Amino acid sequence: MTTDTSAAAATVSSDDPRALTLANVERALDELRPYLLADGGNVEVVEIDGPIVKVRLQGACGSCPSSTMTLKMGIERKLREAIPEVAEVIQVL
Repeated sequence: MTTDTSAAAATVSSDDPRALTLANVERALDELRPYLLADGGNVEVVEIDGPIVKVRLQGACGSCPSSTMTLKMGIERKLREAIPEVAEVIQVL
């Protein structure tokens, strides 16, 4: 009798709300979006490259002088709390 543990592990990890997946990143960002939208901006996930999440700030957030603070102290902080595997959030243009 053999058991395919890799398939079972993949099923468990894909359902884990703290796993680094696009769906989980979007879910965490959805909690921040009302604040960004209120200031005329938004955030888009461009790519997940290992533990690095690459995002694009849109609208007013893309050109705001405080965009670095928004990225690091808002977006990165929230993602790292929600998904411990996230090492860094980088803005791409």
